[in-house]
Amino acid sequence: MLTPYDDYPIHQTADPIAHPASGDPNQYDRYFFNGFTPDGSTFFAAAMGHYPNRGIIDGAFSVITGGVQHSVFASGRMPIDRSAEIGPVSIDVLEPLRSLRLRVGPNDMGIEADLRFDARTPVIEEPRNTITAGTRRVMDSTRMTQWGHWSGSIDVAGEPITIDAAYGVRDRSWGQRNVGAQLPTTFEPQVPQIFWLWAPIHFDRFCTHVAMFEYADGRRWLEQGLVVPVLGEGEPTWGAPPAVEHLSGIGYELDWMPGTRVAGSAAFSFTSPRLGASRIELERLYSFRMRGIGYTHPEWGHGSLHGPLEVGGESIALDAFDPLDPSCIHVQSVCRARLGDQVGIGVLEQLHFGAHAPTGLSGILDPPVS
Repeated sequence: MLTPYDDYPIHQTADPIAHPASGDPNQYDRYFFNGFTPDGSTFFAAAMGHYPNRGIIDGAFSVITGGVQHSVFASGRMPIDRSAEIGPVSIDVLEPLRSLRLRVGPNDMGIEADLRFDARTPVIEEPRNTITAGTRRVMDSTRMTQWGHWSGSIDVAGEPITIDAAYGVRDRSWGQRNVGAQLPTTFEPQVPQIFWLWAPIHFDRFCTHVAMFEYADGRRWLEQGLVVPVLGEGEPTWGAPPAVEHLSGIGYELDWMPGTRVAGSAAFSFTSPRLGASRIELERLYSFRMRGIGYTHPEWGHGSLHGPLEVGGESIALDAFDPLDPSCIHVQSVCRARLGDQVGIGVLEQLHFGAHAPTGLSGILDPPVS
């Protein structure tokens, strides 16, 4: 089946673009965005995913204001041409890898938005995420990440929020990741174990990035640490590898909030060619539950089937979330950051299921052992 994108020289196989190279039902292609004002008082996030072998597209937008996390979700039949619009949520690529527009139209949740993301850094490619369980490949994806500024407006139940020079991070990921209902197999069930840290931070003159996965015994199977330059006037966002500094000797410290798997403060230590031995200290301001844009949501989880089109939402006070509910474990904490005399802002994303001996985690969702 041919679609408009077949008019571009972008084919990776002999098939038309509408036909994925893999028939795996977990094949996906997703946008993610977050944004936060410099003082951390407002946070918003959005996601949109295509699942070509399920015929599903879903999108979500969430904003924290007045101590409440408000979300709108949409899910339905995926358009064959891969257009990025479902229900009230739409994404327009204004200039690839530089500027995008995110819109949320009228809906029953009373959440609307018209926002523009403009790049502050070049895009960076994170290490490929590949996980196998026995004979099965359960995850194999690529993610690109980019820091930027937001402008525009958000309206929550008639209360406008002006977004002007807010900071943010976006990513695009694609490949294979567990989404939606899984196919039955005869494989023995395995105890889930994920230890994931992801910390993109904005500073005045540069941005930093730390990402890592570890096994239960602390062995690190994925790691990236970067100092990323801020774009100068007219500089390209892509092409030759950006002049990033690669960090080495990355360590971390997590100070758990009592009875939770969320850090109240954290620190990353590392060595860089320019900064030498350094330390980024993170002070949590508050946490966004990623269920607000579909991650681990019990009803609106990514790739779940909702018929031709369904739109819904929720509003939950931040202090009403159960920190050990499985749908609330995945968080992005808005953090004030300090690196020497530099003060910045960003997020610390955490997803911790199962045991992790170095940080005192045991069981599936037990709080850390002090």
